[in-house]
Amino acid sequence: MPVQTIASTASVELGPAAALSCRECGERFDLGPIFACTSCFGPLEIAYELPQGDPEELRRRIEAGPESIWRYAPLLPVPADVAGKPNLNPGFTKLVKADNLARELGVTGELFVKDDSGNPTHSFKDRVVAIAVEAARAFGFTTLSCSSTGNLAGAVGAAAARAGLRSCVFIPHDLEQGKVVMAAVYGGELVGIEGNYDAVNRFCSELIGDPLGEGWGFVNVNLRPYYAEGSKTLAYEICEQLGWRLPDQIVIPIASGSQLTKIDKGLQELIALGLVEDRPYKIFGAQAEGCSPVSAAFKAGHDVVRPVKPDTIAKSLAIGNPADGPYVLDIARRTGGAVEDVTDEQIVDAIKLLARTEGIFAETAGGVTVGVTRKLIEAGVLDPSLTTVVLNTGDGLKTLDAVAPTTGPTATIRPSLDAFRDAGLAL
Repeated sequence: MPVQTIASTASVELGPAAALSCRECGERFDLGPIFACTSCFGPLEIAYELPQGDPEELRRRIEAGPESIWRYAPLLPVPADVAGKPNLNPGFTKLVKADNLARELGVTGELFVKDDSGNPTHSFKDRVVAIAVEAARAFGFTTLSCSSTGNLAGAVGAAAARAGLRSCVFIPHDLEQGKVVMAAVYGGELVGIEGNYDAVNRFCSELIGDPLGEGWGFVNVNLRPYYAEGSKTLAYEICEQLGWRLPDQIVIPIASGSQLTKIDKGLQELIALGLVEDRPYKIFGAQAEGCSPVSAAFKAGHDVVRPVKPDTIAKSLAIGNPADGPYVLDIARRTGGAVEDVTDEQIVDAIKLLARTEGIFAETAGGVTVGVTRKLIEAGVLDPSLTTVVLNTGDGLKTLDAVAPTTGPTATIRPSLDAFRDAGLAL
């Protein structure tokens, strides 16, 4: 496995990050731009020396911090002065108490939507990219890159522009136009690859080992251990916004599966630090039927996730060979949760349901989580009497094509009261 040595890692300052640790065999490595174990080829993740001491003092320190993910800097692989650097300051998005949606779904407990469409580029990807930018700076990279299904490309372009870095991002050639425009507008290089996301990712893995990729930080490849930690901030925020308590149930979309695994990691860290009470919680994964390899493995009782060719309107989740799929299965089973999928038609219905009940226009991934929530309740798998959090990870304006064919004006009339009355619109 090629290892890029852009800068000496001996003096790297990334806060409480102490080392990289293999998730499979446990071997540890110095902090650096590597992502796979050289012994067993397992994925690497950050090992920490987290702050010890009085949980109340740590809570007060967090609550006094900026209204962004940087309030949790003591728990993240970033330098202590990160909030003062040029970045997009994502995070601390709304946790919406969704009483109207709860009534529609028959939920008697508390139902919340964690609405990450409020981030700078209108998706949760701003969180993970913000962490990756700090790693890129630490390792001396000059170009920020990624393979993306859309949202990540925009987040990388915006973050690089703000940080003064060059960006060059790679996407499938047939993405939604809204995501293409948003990725291109920040002035970096945007390259369409003929093929699906898995083909794009393979190409990026080749580029990283070639002299052409020297000096490039691929946020979801050689910087992946750092990038992935950004998803933990969703767990931190949800618990803080619930009054420093764990949700009973949480429904999370699955693309690579990394978001789900890191949210679980974040919850476990909060428990270990004494910031929340240690009690059971259930994690549910949500996929589109047209790209549901993890759901299929869960239902079949398998430990191996077999790759599929994606065919779904939920393109942000269209990863046919999800890297963290086996770990998602472990977490769903360990917590007593499940992994479920919904059809494209159910995704569109769920997008409209969330918009109609709570005024939140979700992208297709949000339609997947709401649709799966409804399906799990109807199947008696998700308990409607408990506190449940559903994730919406992006803005519906990015996936207009999904709802445009069945959404439009109620009526088109002449500019007269008679026409208004004749159209049956007067109550």
